[in-house]
Amino acid sequence: MDSVILRAAPDVRAAKRLVVKIGSALLVDRQKGLRQAWLSALALDVAEAKTRGTEVVLVSSGSIALGRMVLGLPAGALTLEQSQAAAAVGQIRLARAYEEVLAPHGITTAQVLVTLEDTADRRRYLNSRATMETLLSLHTVPIVNENDTVATDEIRFGDNDRLAAQIAVTVGADQLVLLSDVDGFYTANPKEDPTARRFDVVDTITPEIEAMAGDPISGLSKGGMKTKLLAAKTAVAGGCAMAIMEGSVLRPLTALAQGAARTWFVPSSDPQLARKLWIAAMKPKGELVLDAGAVAALRAGKSLLPAGVTRVSGNFGRGEPVAILSPEGAVLGKGLVRYTAAEAKQIAGHRSGEIEAILGYQGRAALVHRDDMVL
Repeated sequence: MDSVILRAAPDVRAAKRLVVKIGSALLVDRQKGLRQAWLSALALDVAEAKTRGTEVVLVSSGSIALGRMVLGLPAGALTLEQSQAAAAVGQIRLARAYEEVLAPHGITTAQVLVTLEDTADRRRYLNSRATMETLLSLHTVPIVNENDTVATDEIRFGDNDRLAAQIAVTVGADQLVLLSDVDGFYTANPKEDPTARRFDVVDTITPEIEAMAGDPISGLSKGGMKTKLLAAKTAVAGGCAMAIMEGSVLRPLTALAQGAARTWFVPSSDPQLARKLWIAAMKPKGELVLDAGAVAALRAGKSLLPAGVTRVSGNFGRGEPVAILSPEGAVLGKGLVRYTAAEAKQIAGHRSGEIEAILGYQGRAALVHRDDMVL
């Protein structure tokens, strides 16, 4: 089908930071277990992306599906306790499977388990972001999954489509690919309506587009098209392009690059600009007054260090927005602070190397990191 608005589709080979979501139905055969050949082929795609300089994060379903087979749990819906037990068993096997297929390519993997609370709570969000940034800077491939062993309904994402979108926004990815059991977004469910047409590119998610979303198709996957559309809204709001494609083909990322059927949802801005706009729209919970040296450093693109702060006011927690002021009191910008108000007052005017002696623990060097700041 023609694009909603004629815009070029992104090229997955040009991604700087790529998040790939793998659904349970692609990874696990209900009778045979792990689809080893498919996973090994995906590892080739990941290795090629890394060779091009792309940082890759994998958001993988499959722990419960793998665990229930090992435990011999019956088909059908599981109780919460059964799901958590299956996840506990399956997570080990899932992490080992990724480690074994990526290690021959010289790629180190890391397991990251999260819950909805980790992104909804600002302090946990900053912790998750810092951890992921560090893992990527160390050239690892994080394998992310919902922490099903502890998550209850109130703190669940409920599906890995939305989890993948949130992770993409958290790490500032420019592309997200959902490897699914459908080859794109259609005007209706193509398995029920033979006249349904697939969109190649969607650059505005209108109420009409939302009304076209259907229900889950796969017996293993929890996420239907509605959840994928919610994921797309999250991704594009964060400046991240998102593709939906059928992923059962070997080397799915190669297939995507070569023009396989898919739907791209494209953002109107890049991840960095989207994040800056998000911070700029926040209401400050406090103020940091800087000295002239710190002002010059910020204008040169540096982070704000405690040594450059002369006064702290307000009552804010870690990760909350603060106004950044010049020595004369003029507002220079806003930022997400990495310490509480009480801690910021203690370390203001001190060098970063003194933080541990003052607070009793080794904190972060920057009071406000340049990535969390808009001037």
